[in-house]
Amino acid sequence: MKESATDVVFDQGTAASDPHAWLEDVGGAQALAWVGARNAHAQAELEALPRFAPLRARLQGILDDPARIAYVTCHGGYYYNFWRDAGHERGIWRRTTPEQYLRDEPAWETVLDLDQLGRDENENWVWGGATWLPPAGQRCLLSLSRGGGDAHVVREFDAGARAFVAGGFALPEAKGGASWIDHDTLAVATDFGPGSMTSSGYPRLVKLWRRGTALDAARLLFEADPDDLSASAYKDFTPGYEHEFVERQRGFYTNELYLRDGDQLIKIDKPDDADAYTVRDQLLIELRSDWQVAGVTHPAGALLATGFSAFLDGARDFAVLFSPSATSSLESVTMTRGALLLNLLDKVRNRIVELRHADGQWQRREVTTPAFGALGVSAVDPYQSDQYFLTVSDFLTPTTLYLGQAGSDERAVCKAMPAFFDASAFTVAQHHARSRDGTAVPYFVVMANGTRLDGGNPTLLYGYGGFEIALTPYYSGVTGAAWLAPGGVYVLANIRGGGEFGPRWHQAALKQHRQRAYDDFIAVAEDLAARGIASARHLGIMGGSNGGLLVGAVMAQRPELFQAVVCQVPLLDMRRYHKLLAGASWMDEYGDPDLAEEWEFIGKYSPYHNIHADQTYPRVLFTTSTRDDRVHPAHARKMVALMQAQGHDVLYWENTEGGHAGAANNGQQARMWALTYAFLWAQLGAPASS
Repeated sequence: MKESATDVVFDQGTAASDPHAWLEDVGGAQALAWVGARNAHAQAELEALPRFAPLRARLQGILDDPARIAYVTCHGGYYYNFWRDAGHERGIWRRTTPEQYLRDEPAWETVLDLDQLGRDENENWVWGGATWLPPAGQRCLLSLSRGGGDAHVVREFDAGARAFVAGGFALPEAKGGASWIDHDTLAVATDFGPGSMTSSGYPRLVKLWRRGTALDAARLLFEADPDDLSASAYKDFTPGYEHEFVERQRGFYTNELYLRDGDQLIKIDKPDDADAYTVRDQLLIELRSDWQVAGVTHPAGALLATGFSAFLDGARDFAVLFSPSATSSLESVTMTRGALLLNLLDKVRNRIVELRHADGQWQRREVTTPAFGALGVSAVDPYQSDQYFLTVSDFLTPTTLYLGQAGSDERAVCKAMPAFFDASAFTVAQHHARSRDGTAVPYFVVMANGTRLDGGNPTLLYGYGGFEIALTPYYSGVTGAAWLAPGGVYVLANIRGGGEFGPRWHQAALKQHRQRAYDDFIAVAEDLAARGIASARHLGIMGGSNGGLLVGAVMAQRPELFQAVVCQVPLLDMRRYHKLLAGASWMDEYGDPDLAEEWEFIGKYSPYHNIHADQTYPRVLFTTSTRDDRVHPAHARKMVALMQAQGHDVLYWENTEGGHAGAANNGQQARMWALTYAFLWAQLGAPASS
């Protein structure tokens, strides 16, 4: 593409060379004035559309619906749930008994009201979760963030008294956190002052902090290098198998694990890119690359197990609990008191395998599950119980939550999500597109029965393709009500870079191979056109975070394929991404743009460096959050400034809260999604039947 007068060349990677670098000042007055003006413009246009107001009200009703599933965790004999609705904007943390939970309308007891806490303390607290001290389940560490960012404060809480512990453990706002060692000791990884954080913005020091002492008096346990990703420590509280560990996260996919034995740290002898953890008396290792050990080569994606004590003594005999095939991968491992539940993906469909270790042998059985849908598994209480929760969902079937028991295929329905749209008129199909290098790329299509294959269907194509994250079928009341029910077609692409087929599928699009993910997404778009499902005039694409980079890159490369783009909390400036917030932690995924040989391939797809004034692009809605302290909002800000300077018509909306999720409460989510879908309908055109 010939460079025009309004194109900008700034590949040195310094803020001084970037005319829009001033937008990197997140809270600067000039930058926020710019944000305010563009928010006002986007809102004036999109909120005036006929679809917006009823859609916002409908989505608010879905998000606040009291019949939603209240997902729970079990601690100290209670089921705990965090809940937001119309009467609790910031949310309440509540609990009930296991018996009550099975009722249609459980009796809930409020443990903490975040709206009231925010009013009392004049803070905009957003819930960040609880870290419990086993086995009693009375004390926990609560994480609260201001506005929804990754940085949070940590405060000790007494669940029995339903109150913060006076004079208890408390950490100031920072990325990182703490884990329990015992009632009076924490392993703390936080911002201890200058030099205590890595170049990625995460803690590199882990200290032991005793109750009643000052935080600066905490004893150093481990120190990672400044260029590492992070350091942390934790304890396995399994009764009879208690162990303490220190983890050095060297990169996003490489780590070192140490067993703490008094003042000694014993390194676990495993591949650096493998994950290892203990399950009772066993050490489990999940491989990301082939590993040759004791004369045997185990493939990437395998799950291995061996006796932990024997391993420490030098034994290297492993049982293979899972070995991948060309179409299967391990999605997750769940521990109950006496079993392991492996959640496997086979052709992007889940199945569950139960394993038990007895008399030195692993016993295996397939778990019978409902025939439809994606599956999710979580233990009720891994220390005390063999019960587990099973979620079953697909694009057209509202999620159902079951209570199961390891060792049995019988399970009881706990909760079921209401239907938020009439799915009886829709069908789901799985197709494959052929990518540029010949790879078959699967994707799902959800559309109305009898849809005419004439290319005239408003179609939304969604993708991610990074960090070994698999996209599987799921039920979304928001997508159903806002897009499917009015006549849209929804497409979910399983492109390389994701985890749908394990490490090999992910690694096929790492670093210098990143273009393969974009080729896969482009191939799906072209296949949709070839099948008559969609045409460029009616095809929109959407993605967030790494998915925002995806849609930004393919928009720049093949703008003629699309009519609309929704680019959410995106990475876009790949020349400086590693210098913005947590960006340095992702160099294992994308590469180092400061190295000339790596910028050579990064620069070819970096959206911020491949937009031109004399090109025609589909209209784009960029959304992000001022409080996103993971992916810097400057990515979206600068891209909009550049495109507008080149004369392109784009829209921009930046929520002032929400962190990387983009919204901090149901009201903000409803508005964000109403803006998004109103934009898509305006760009892609109403279906012929409307």
